[in-house]
Amino acid sequence: MSDLVTGDAVVLGLRPARLPSRALAILLDLTLYVTAYVLIGVGLTLATASLDPAAQAAIAVASFLLLLVGIPIAVETLSHGRSLGKLACGLRVVRDDGGPIRFRHALVRGALGVVELLLTFGTVAAIASLVSVRGRRLGDVFAGTLVVRERVPGARVMPVPAPPPWLAGRFTQLDLSAVPDGLWLAIRQYLTRMNQLDPQVGAAMAARLADDLVARTGAPPPAGVPAAAYLMAVVHERQSRDAARAFRATAAAAGASPPAHATHAAPVAPVPPVASGFGPVPTTAPAPAPAPYVAPAPAQAPRAGGFAPPA
Repeated sequence: MSDLVTGDAVVLGLRPARLPSRALAILLDLTLYVTAYVLIGVGLTLATASLDPAAQAAIAVASFLLLLVGIPIAVETLSHGRSLGKLACGLRVVRDDGGPIRFRHALVRGALGVVELLLTFGTVAAIASLVSVRGRRLGDVFAGTLVVRERVPGARVMPVPAPPPWLAGRFTQLDLSAVPDGLWLAIRQYLTRMNQLDPQVGAAMAARLADDLVARTGAPPPAGVPAAAYLMAVVHERQSRDAARAFRATAAAAGASPPAHATHAAPVAPVPPVASGFGPVPTTAPAPAPAPYVAPAPAQAPRAGGFAPPA
């Protein structure tokens, strides 16, 4: 797995493609491009038979550059690094930081590919890919790109570590409605990989995530609670709430429900009888209207957390 780190200090789990899969993808692409070049070349030869040799040579060079150099560059640019051969093999060209490639990256790869792949029949590209740690050829080195595998076996989902027992039930009243899904995902990824990180780096990441979580919940940071333990306890509390909500929804769906055609009349309140010459006349009136809704008071503004990274 490639240890690529973005500008946001996010480690990308990319799997560089190795020589066999890359060679198969290049072979599929070259087969398609060369077939198109031969067919179009035969057609151009028949169409330009009446021209002088210089014009025929110029047309042949132009068709070579267009079909074997220009078309691959255009395909990689428009497909963001996924040609037909790479798409069939589950590969993709990305930048060194994991982002999609642009025209300049495809241009450098295509220009050097003429020498690496066509003129030397792939010998230079194969040697460079075998020598490189991440399987890159010269075009990838000069363009700042990397060919990675998109279709990888599904990894086993790692569970979030359980919080310490002395934190159980401590955050049952914490308001988690303002915490975005992106922050939950970042916290979960950290907790499932915290044992693989450098201790100092992991402590700094835990402090930053805990400060963000405290700012979203609006509650003060708990005194004496480590940042990692705080994250475990809050994630465990959220999972418990989600499980309880799902259980209530399942129980409600399984319960008996009234028939669809049944109607329930609104309750009516009896009105005191009115005296008249003919005696009391019982009447009914609709129930009084419910009390008007009163909006709750605005939530307290989030406060900054108190988790500091280690010295």
